[in-house]
This record gives sequence, C-alpha cells and structure tokens, in this order.
Amino acid sequence: MSAQSNMETVNTSRLATRLLAHLQAAGIRAYVQHPLGRPLAALAVLLLAGFLLIPGFFHFTVRDGHLYGSLIDIVNRAAPLMLTALGMTLVVATRGIDISVGAVVAISGTVAAMLTGGNLVMHDGVPEYVSRIPMMWALLAAMAAALLCGAWNGLLVATLGLQPIIATLILMVAGRGLAQLLTDGQIITVYYKPFFFLGSGYLFGLPFSLCVVAAVFVAIALVLRKTALGLFIQAAGINPVAARLAGVKTGALIFFVYLFCSACAGLAGLMISANIKSADANNAGLLLELDAILAVTLGGTSLEGGKFNLAGSLVGALFIQTLTYVIYSLGVPPEVNMVVKSVVVFLVCLSQSSEFKRMWSRGFSKKTQS
Repeated sequence: MSAQSNMETVNTSRLATRLLAHLQAAGIRAYVQHPLGRPLAALAVLLLAGFLLIPGFFHFTVRDGHLYGSLIDIVNRAAPLMLTALGMTLVVATRGIDISVGAVVAISGTVAAMLTGGNLVMHDGVPEYVSRIPMMWALLAAMAAALLCGAWNGLLVATLGLQPIIATLILMVAGRGLAQLLTDGQIITVYYKPFFFLGSGYLFGLPFSLCVVAAVFVAIALVLRKTALGLFIQAAGINPVAARLAGVKTGALIFFVYLFCSACAGLAGLMISANIKSADANNAGLLLELDAILAVTLGGTSLEGGKFNLAGSLVGALFIQTLTYVIYSLGVPPEVNMVVKSVVVFLVCLSQSSEFKRMWSRGFSKKTQS
C-alpha cells in the first residue's frame, strides 16, 4: 500500500512539474508574442547595461520637491522624440512616411523664439525681461506654423497623390531653409524665463515635458479606442483601395494623420527651443525624423502599414535615448552612436522582412528535423 502511495506521489510530482513547465513555456511564449514584449525586453537589457557600467545609474535625488537622476534626465530628453514618434506612428500605419518632422521642429521653435525673445525693461527699478508679445500667442503662432506644414504634406499626399517620401522631402528641404531665412542663419536667444518651463520645468515633481507626452498619448489613445478612427487607420494601411470602397474616407484620414504628425513635431520643437533657451534653425531637429522612424519600428509598428502600436513607439523612443545616454556616459565617441543606430535599423528592417522570416523558419525546421 505504501509502495502504491509512493508511486502516486511520484506521478503527481511529475505531472505537476510538467504542468509548471508547460505554464512557464506558455507564459514566455505569450510574453514574446505580446506587442510590447520585444521592445520592453530590449529596453530592459539596455537598462541593465547602464546599471552595470554607469555608477549611480538608478540613483534618484529630490531637491526642492523635484526628482533628479539619470533616468529622469533620459525621460526628459526623450520627450521630444516620444512626441514625434507618436505622430509618426499614425503616418506609418497608413503606409506613409514623414521625413519633414525635423524641419517642422526647426520652424516651430524659430517662430516661438522670434515672437517671445525677451525685451529688457525696468520694473520698479529692477531690470526684467518680458516677452515681445504675450507668450500664449507666440506658442499658438508656432503651432499654427506646424499645422500649416502638416496641411501641406497632407495636401500633397492625400489630394495630389504624391509619394509620401517625395512629398515630405520637399518640406524637409524647404522647411529648414525657411527657418534659416527667418533667423538669417543666426541663433535666436530667448530670455523670457516663463518660456523655459516648457523644456525644463517640473510639475508634481516630474519634468513637465513628460506630463505633456502623457497627455498627448492618453488623448490620442482614447480617440483611437473610443472611436472608429483606429479601425479606419488600420483598414487604410492594410488595403487603401478596399477601405475606400467600403466607405472609408481615406483622403481625409491621410490628411489628418499628417496634420497630427506635424502638430506633434511642432510641440516637440517648442520643447527643444525652451530647453536650450534658443532657436537654432541649422541644427534643431536635425535627423530627428530618422530617430522617430526607428522608434516607431522598434515599437512594433509595421512599415507595411495597418499594424501600429502607440505604446511601443514610446518604448522605442526611450530605447534610443537610453542608448545615446549610455554611449555618451561611457566616453564613446558620438560617431559610434550613429553606427549603432544604423545596425539597429538594419536588424529591425531585417526582422520585418517576410522573405527573411521564411528563410529563418525553413532553416529552423531543417535543424529540428535533423
């Protein structure tokens, strides 16, 4: 009787072990298949490298009610890229691309800096800088300029039917040239202190830029989830002809996504200009479009359209900024950062190639059969 009892105990133990192993495998498989699984895993590996290689990487301090630390600095500096990536996500989801976001950043920052500036006046015998016009009007003018850029791109792509990369290439070149003409090729310095809050201010102990990103993300996520807009964007990205025949106004939809992308880039331009306290039309937003596209693809948005992931784009932007921070903190030359980014772009594009996936699956099946 005891032998039978021991045998039942052993069998039960084996069954429990197999069941646990099956659950673990299923959990790992579910995690890998989750849209955020791979981006979060890549970010976690990079954060671990920073923890091991950079002293005090996870150290936080509180001064004057504000939170400081390496991670806070990464998030603050990543905010403009995160905003741009949110706008780029919807454009890529419709099989488009917008390589003019860097120029839009330069235009919006230039307009805001020129209108805000800072005139030195005497107030009760104390010198004080004031804005040239009310700062709210300056910010609205900068955002209006960004929206005009988005309307131009949307008109060329949705109405005239130009290829997205060609249409946005026009603004990429002309937009930065326009910003340089406005500044006469010079750096416009801003002295009005309230303007700096957009890029370096704090709200509830956290960087204000992070609060802006969170607000934009929640707003667009709710619109996509609570309305049919998200479904329409997916339909237009998968098959625009079928979507149009089904009654979806693909032209208006494409116009909207380019408008939204430029609005996000314009807001990012305000953050960058406020952070550096000036407007540099030559360098502001330079190559930002490449980082935004990389962040979107790292986040799981398909370059073939249809499939998109807003949260993944934010994770991708954090990955890029963390990578930049780690490389610079280790004293590696900045040129290496460009090489690493190019390798990451290559691997991401390779992973999304259907032909590469077929070759990989064939090779894997041959190994398992042998």
